[in-house]
Amino acid sequence: MNSVLIRNIKSLVGIRDANVKMVRGAEMKILPSIDNAYLLIENGRIKAFGKNSAAPERADETINAAGKMVLPAWCDSHTHIVYAGSRESEFADKINGLTYEEIAKRGGGILNSAKLLNETKEEKLFDAAWERLEEMRSYGTGAVEIKSGYGLSVAGELKMLRVIKKLKEKSPLTIKATFLGAHAYPLAFKHNHSGYLNLLIEEMLPKIAKEGLADFIDVFCEKDYFSTDETKRILEAGAKFGLRAKVHVNQFNVLGGVKICTQQNALSVDHLEHISVDDIKALNNSETMPVALPACSLFLKIPYTPARKIIDAGLPLALATDFNPGSSPSGNMNLVNSLACINLSMTPEEVINASTLNGAYAMNVEDELGSITIGKNANLLITKPVSSLTMLPYSFGSNLVEQVII
Repeated sequence: MNSVLIRNIKSLVGIRDANVKMVRGAEMKILPSIDNAYLLIENGRIKAFGKNSAAPERADETINAAGKMVLPAWCDSHTHIVYAGSRESEFADKINGLTYEEIAKRGGGILNSAKLLNETKEEKLFDAAWERLEEMRSYGTGAVEIKSGYGLSVAGELKMLRVIKKLKEKSPLTIKATFLGAHAYPLAFKHNHSGYLNLLIEEMLPKIAKEGLADFIDVFCEKDYFSTDETKRILEAGAKFGLRAKVHVNQFNVLGGVKICTQQNALSVDHLEHISVDDIKALNNSETMPVALPACSLFLKIPYTPARKIIDAGLPLALATDFNPGSSPSGNMNLVNSLACINLSMTPEEVINASTLNGAYAMNVEDELGSITIGKNANLLITKPVSSLTMLPYSFGSNLVEQVII
């Protein structure tokens, strides 16, 4: 038996009963914790915790966490970390006044990433993604969802998903794969949307399912990308292969996509920089997790997800990085948490809940991760010595994570 004892913890944060799968509304401000605590890990799982005075005498390994806090590791439920090259030239274009939509119409954006990816060998894609994954781990992330979507061809999408499968096999982090073939229409199908939809549904999906390459399916439901009707058709096709939906929606426009997603029992709806009364009503009658991506709003200089409107309506909310080369080139969940406090008016407690348990729910791993719960995987982060929990989002330019246990 392999055991690890963490002693003298300043505060053990995020304690939950096993039956709590997510927190919503006013509950998000509540973050149960124990001061001056211990936590015992056995065989990679949380075995026991409580007041430091009740800690076991010994273990195979002992960590002294005096002055430090212990939290569940971050669960980053929305990323695109398998990509080739970068798009820093488009960064300069944005500074010079071009919008995201204008860059896309010039052949940049997603189509630029697709061209690079299809020209890049699988091994090189894996090596680059592995470096990004390890960097994310150093920031306290213990679970990551990774999307395809830069292939936009049968070979390209399969290549991306096989890279994600290799990351799953090599990394100790919990990784979920999402098929996002409906990220954009490739140039060859610019005027033949039905042809690409047929390719996606009749050729890509069966091959992906046969190899077991995806856990979820996603669509970029947005003006000039995929309509609500097209989104519905793709989600229905994915459901036939057991792929639950996690959908890009309401980034630039409210098109009615949220209602479509809730009707399809989507696990999450992500972006939501714009949200309507009807959207909130649809979400309140669902088990779908809203996900905010504030680093994308920062980078693109677009509105931030109205978190207060969402939470105050009694809804849950998760936070994720949207790590990708075009609109959020960062996997730093600590920065995301800071942005959520600064620009989404979320409290530190709401932010921690959004980045742990609710993030785990948005990846369908809430039974294993996201809280300090007996029997859950010991995916934990230990902070540097800090004065309070608020110090984590307050110190937006610093990484206050000292150690990550997976």
